[in-house]
Amino acid sequence: MSPQKKAEQLGITFEKQVPGYLNKCVRSGHQLITSGHTSKIKGKLGADLTTEQGYAAARECAIEILRSVWNAHGTLDGLKVLKVLGCVNCTPDFVNQPAVVNGCSDLLHEIFGKETDGWHARSALGFASLPNGVAVEAEAIFEVKS
Repeated sequence: MSPQKKAEQLGITFEKQVPGYLNKCVRSGHQLITSGHTSKIKGKLGADLTTEQGYAAARECAIEILRSVWNAHGTLDGLKVLKVLGCVNCTPDFVNQPAVVNGCSDLLHEIFGKETDGWHARSALGFASLPNGVAVEAEAIFEVKS
């Protein structure tokens, strides 16, 4: 099954986005580079949110990234995930940032293939604060394969 069909089967919907202040996804050569996409879930990991809630927040970020990539490319087909950066709003003693950002990576693996086009480099970092108090912000780089 193609990545586009897998995403739709998972209930992810796609519709044209209204351009905003910044470009959510820019194409440069054979790459699609996204801006940071934030979760709807707000809070701080290690204080008022669990790792599982952070995982759900990172998954929300991945869905928004996919929507922006779809808007720039017209489909999720023909893409390879190269890099993900996950930023986690957390307390100084919280150390499970990788488990949180897995929420983003796991969805990309499910859609693009864990050992094929979804296999990506990744960073998972902790931050003292993120915009508007969101739990997670993530960005990604995709290769246009054709």
